[in-house]
Amino acid sequence: MQRLNKESPESTTVSELCEEYRRNNSISRRELERFDVKRGLRNADGTGVMAGLTHVCNVHGYLIDDGDKVPDKGRLTYRGIDIEDIVSGCAAEGRFGFEEVAWLLIFGELPDQRQYKRMCDLLFDNRELPEYFPEDMIIKAPSKNIMNKLARSVMALYSYDDDPEDMSLENNMRQSISLIARMPSIMAYAYQVKRRHFDKESMFFHPYEPGQCTAEAILNALRPDRQFTREEAELLDLCMVLHAEHGGGNNSTFTTRVLTSAGTDIYSAIGAAVGSLKGYRHGGANHRVKSMMTEIMENVKNWDDEDEVEAYLEKILRGEAHDGSGLIYGVGHAIYTLSDPRAVILKGKARALAKEKGYLQRLSLYETVERLAPKAFLKVTGSEKVLCANVDFYSGLVYEMLGIPEDLFTPMFAVSRIAGWCAHRIEELTTGGRIMRPAYRALPVKQRYVPFSERRVR
Repeated sequence: MQRLNKESPESTTVSELCEEYRRNNSISRRELERFDVKRGLRNADGTGVMAGLTHVCNVHGYLIDDGDKVPDKGRLTYRGIDIEDIVSGCAAEGRFGFEEVAWLLIFGELPDQRQYKRMCDLLFDNRELPEYFPEDMIIKAPSKNIMNKLARSVMALYSYDDDPEDMSLENNMRQSISLIARMPSIMAYAYQVKRRHFDKESMFFHPYEPGQCTAEAILNALRPDRQFTREEAELLDLCMVLHAEHGGGNNSTFTTRVLTSAGTDIYSAIGAAVGSLKGYRHGGANHRVKSMMTEIMENVKNWDDEDEVEAYLEKILRGEAHDGSGLIYGVGHAIYTLSDPRAVILKGKARALAKEKGYLQRLSLYETVERLAPKAFLKVTGSEKVLCANVDFYSGLVYEMLGIPEDLFTPMFAVSRIAGWCAHRIEELTTGGRIMRPAYRALPVKQRYVPFSERRVR
């Protein structure tokens, strides 16, 4: 049997196959412009193609004035309520917010005290995974990547559901609450098994404590001694609130709605959303930010020298440093222009913890990069595009200060965003009514069929 291995120096088979592909497959920018193709489902001015309507969330980053896109302060609203008001309201009343936000996103109104407690109780009661699930689906099949294990585990839950194909509102509500509750458990199990199998470290599985919110349960599961402060739990909860939802057009949520429109089950839809979020252009960007900032810290001798920092950012933009992509990860957004409210809130809340944990110098460098990146971008590219730091820029640093391992940066995003995915899934089921089917224009090259015996050997 001929085995394909791209790393094998003895065989050029894969390279030959790739060359064969490249010879016959290319689409030029000129062709895209000729047919007015909206790549990335974006219009020429950067605005998104209107694909649907939603009550769940609104993301605002610019104004349209006489057909021109005008930068504006970023605003994020969950069910019409500004995210800043949600965050400040929970803080003022000393209450964790993720459970409240999950209720708000799904049902459309803020929960009263009885409803809030009900949501907390429902999530606690459904947090444990089905019997033998951890052993059969996670422990016996460890994965180096926790996002892949999350996707596989979500799909596997189909087999543990007595009625996975029932598309009724009642059944999808049951499934949604169950998935929101179980995602942290899957993440914790997958991480511990990864540690034991690949990192050769000890693994541990702590029981959940009654009365703990989701953020507390996660810290309880990840820390060997199960100890954490109220302030740490509140900051992790804040991260979850900020990551819980971001409109119907982001890639993973749109994936959820596309698959839902096809009439598939919730496990297939959410599993696909996890796969989308893993990508470095989406949820996986926080890993790239961490990698980029680590490289800057190692190569910039004086973090307070803005000229030296800017010079290194220019190297990154020219593709001469970091991963060669020419991207400053965590800076810039498809919608936000002047500011990303999530990044603004997160940076503000992180300062107190940075002082406590000895991260003030590192946070200062992050702020310097945030400030200088647009200037470097203009100098290198000549583009006057308005750029701001997005939530990915600061989230990894916050997770690091909280002792969250880098392996869990993107999984934490998924554990939070599952609330928004389920809200959009239910909305698509109840209001969609049509399969999503955008158009792709074919660019066929006319060929005649050549009999096998007459084909030229290349």
